[in-house]
Amino acid sequence: MTQVARGTFYGVGVGPGDPELLTLKAHRLIQSADVISYIGVAGGRSQARDIAADSIETASKPPREIAVPMPMSKDRSLANAAYDTAAIEIREALEQGLNVAFLCEGDPLFFGSFAYLLDRLQDDYTCEVVPGISSVNAAAARLLKPLTLLKESFAVISGRHSDAHIRDTLETHDTVVIMKAGSSRPRILELLEATGRSKDASYLEYISREQEQVVRDVSQLEATAGPYFSVFVVIRQERDRT
Repeated sequence: MTQVARGTFYGVGVGPGDPELLTLKAHRLIQSADVISYIGVAGGRSQARDIAADSIETASKPPREIAVPMPMSKDRSLANAAYDTAAIEIREALEQGLNVAFLCEGDPLFFGSFAYLLDRLQDDYTCEVVPGISSVNAAAARLLKPLTLLKESFAVISGRHSDAHIRDTLETHDTVVIMKAGSSRPRILELLEATGRSKDASYLEYISREQEQVVRDVSQLEATAGPYFSVFVVIRQERDRT
């Protein structure tokens, strides 16, 4: 019996939201993939699929789709169970010789859900990654501010870190980007004030999307929770250009 060659598992970064920020390579692989997979939320909607919709819908052969329903919970056991189930379905496709493209907002290996599936599949299958434009780069472009110059230090952290960790990072580094800031927005605002970095900070939601919001003066920002897709970009006003 002829053995069917296994398919390749691709992690495809689709960028921060604007479909025009999709790379040419990402577009090509999405159009040629046998199977498209992505994280979905309640009701089946997927931000990553929305971004790549034109590439998917103009493919010469409509791909099979595998949606990974992700529970909106901080309980990691529920998320791990969802990844386990998705990995089984993706394995079945790869074993049939089908190429699977997993769509990931931003970059697949930068706070990307693809990393959890890669961990489950890379020992058994050929895996490749197509980098995508991250929200960090998109935020800098939107603000028209360089993230680092010369000897400046740069750190990226999550709003899920402890107050002590965020405070230490703000006090140590010239530029700090705080990802996943939404639910932590009130305490991040307090920490910016406590470390004297409020005037250095800007806040962005849904970067490059229709509902994008940019707040350059965070003292005008309400100390309430914001959406998941939000970041603080903290860049020193006085910069060492020597």
